Amino acid sequence: MVGLVLAMLTSMLTNSIIGTALPTIMGELGGQDRLAWVATAALLTMTASTPVWGKLSDIWGRKPLFQVALGVFIVASVAAGLAQDINWLIAARALQGLGVGGLATLPNIILGDVVSPRERGRYAGLIGMVFGVSTVLGPLVGGFLVDSPLGWRWCFLITVPLAVFAFVVIQFMFTMPFTPRRDAPVDYTGAALIFGAASTVIVLLSLGGTQIAWTSPLAIGLGVAAVLLTAGAVVVERRAREAIIPARLFRDRTFVLASAASVCVGMMMFGLIIYMPQFLQMVHGMSPTVSGMMTLPLVAAFLTTSIGSGYAVSGTGRWKAYTVVGMVLCVAGFVLLSLDPGLTAVVVGQALVGLGFGLNMQLLLLATQSSLPVADLAAGTASVVFFRNLGGATGVAAFGAVMVSRLNGELGAAVAAARERAAADAAAGTDSGAAALSEELAGAGRAAQGSPELVHALPGPVRDVIVGAFDHAMQGVFLAGVPIAVLGLVAVVFMRGVPLRGGPKAKGR
Repeated sequence: MVGLVLAMLTSMLTNSIIGTALPTIMGELGGQDRLAWVATAALLTMTASTPVWGKLSDIWGRKPLFQVALGVFIVASVAAGLAQDINWLIAARALQGLGVGGLATLPNIILGDVVSPRERGRYAGLIGMVFGVSTVLGPLVGGFLVDSPLGWRWCFLITVPLAVFAFVVIQFMFTMPFTPRRDAPVDYTGAALIFGAASTVIVLLSLGGTQIAWTSPLAIGLGVAAVLLTAGAVVVERRAREAIIPARLFRDRTFVLASAASVCVGMMMFGLIIYMPQFLQMVHGMSPTVSGMMTLPLVAAFLTTSIGSGYAVSGTGRWKAYTVVGMVLCVAGFVLLSLDPGLTAVVVGQALVGLGFGLNMQLLLLATQSSLPVADLAAGTASVVFFRNLGGATGVAAFGAVMVSRLNGELGAAVAAARERAAADAAAGTDSGAAALSEELAGAGRAAQGSPELVHALPGPVRDVIVGAFDHAMQGVFLAGVPIAVLGLVAVVFMRGVPLRGGPKAKGR
């Protein structure tokens, strides 16, 4: 457990620590319009590699794969910390996500090997605690590093010593026996098709409506490619001897609905973690450190319900009511955030969503593990984590597309209004300053892609326009979370509430 917790802390910390630092990073290396790519690159490779790590651990063993994942993560973190331009950083983040895919998946599989589903609830609470601690520390440490002389590069380098220590601990303390299946084939074709399908969907969501029109040949081509790759993956996985995602899993109702709900949880969770600091720094003028502290309601709420529900489920085996209540809270939280951008609503809305995350994230995984046969435990666990990560990657991309599209629309409307007012001034022979404002706003799109410090250093009228545009854009992002939460609620409502295996048999459902 020491080795597993350290590795999971490392993987989770790397995703949360850069949230508050991203606006500053993008202001130095590139534009705010590419912020989604820095986050999405890691989520993309993490997502696509998740089922592969699970299947390879079945064939080659848990410990070797675990250490390979740590090694990849260490190399990628050093590369990200040394990035000299945005393309370098995105490539390093993609490699980092590859390692995180293993570190986020294998601990859940290993727990499934040695602990019954009922008792696993207590360990799920511990994993939730690790997530909560990393999510608390991440924004705070990230904000502190950005504000300190060390700078944003240490947001990547600081995780390296922890990963090295985790590697050493696993080497000497991880002694679970395992007989590798050296003769089992690896489904490389299926893995490539799954990776290609997931990548194409995320790229389409990232570019659509912002850098390319939805009706453009490129967008249509990406959509067709995503459909064909997905169809190809289905065909290959149905025939493969050792499928990455076995088709038989989809005959299990609990697996299908838990995977669908996990997609929704991933979209909401990663979207909120990435874009909330952006909202607080741009709209409310907070420093990276303070914006990190403002995410504490989300984390504290998640921590409370994750640990509490884990222990409660271990005692009774009943889990469904928790997931339904959790999704209702997520719906309420996103509705509040979309209606009121004030700080009170931000605190309460984050708390509601955090409570919902804590009641769903690990319980959906436990329900799936309890419903599947032992032979499908690793594949099923990795697949549910895959769908959650896929939701996270598509959520960040889709929310980013919504934000950039609405931001550009708001700025374009402001420029047009200023020019109309300037024309009216010219006709009336007056000067209200609209002509100068229109010229300054013409470059507002470029200024809006800078760091928060750059935006808030602009002249008052221009700054107010940009901040107002960001405010409206982020309300659109929060509003987009409402239907996602509703879909998650529908999925958990239709799940069978069969008590978890491994304890006294519960009566009824």
